[in-house]
Amino acid sequence: MAWFLLFVAGIFEVVWAYTMKQSDGFTRLVPSIITFVALAMSLGLLSWSMRSLPLGTAYTVWTGIGAVGAFLVGIVALGESVSLMRLVAAALIVSGLLLMKLSTSA
Repeated sequence: MAWFLLFVAGIFEVVWAYTMKQSDGFTRLVPSIITFVALAMSLGLLSWSMRSLPLGTAYTVWTGIGAVGAFLVGIVALGESVSLMRLVAAALIVSGLLLMKLSTSA
């Protein structure tokens, strides 16, 4: 259950990062509200998952999901550039996340 909660927390991290970009420096009301709600959900679920997962593992996986997710949303939704180096960097992050999951017994 903790891993599922951590995954959902990571998805909410992607949501708040995207809507923060859409808020235009918090000058647009609806994206700003969504940003703060998603941020609260993300932190709350991260905290809940840390009840049984080690800090280093939970935080690393949470930020990794957010980083790779924001990278993908940037490409798909915002038309950001794709290069071989950026794809390799994202693949290395995912590899690190998988290793972190495999190295944790919880």
